[in-house]
Amino acid sequence: MSQEHPITPPPELVKHWLGDYFGCAVSGELSESELYLATQAARWGADQELEALLDLADEFLTFETLYDIRAARRPKPPSLKKQALDALDYLLELEVNGERYDIIRRALESLPEEQ
Repeated sequence: MSQEHPITPPPELVKHWLGDYFGCAVSGELSESELYLATQAARWGADQELEALLDLADEFLTFETLYDIRAARRPKPPSLKKQALDALDYLLELEVNGERYDIIRRALESLPEEQ
């Protein structure tokens, strides 16, 4: 879920939340568990709000529109194939040897899309 969900609270906000809870100023590095729990809580809350909104909009919007809204607000990460093609495009901008990149591009494009 961590790669598929666009909602991640900034560390400063997590420190603020921890400071509110413990009644003190929080400085320094946050632990992985603190960041993980804060991120999961923010994502859960955002998901609940999105679903509540879509339930309310259900009587006014088509199924396709509701699906499009959900897809736009919770996009899936690009496939490995797409990431590789984007990386190849970036390397082509640096211009080394276009012929070799052509071979790599054709190989990548021939791969099936991930499900």
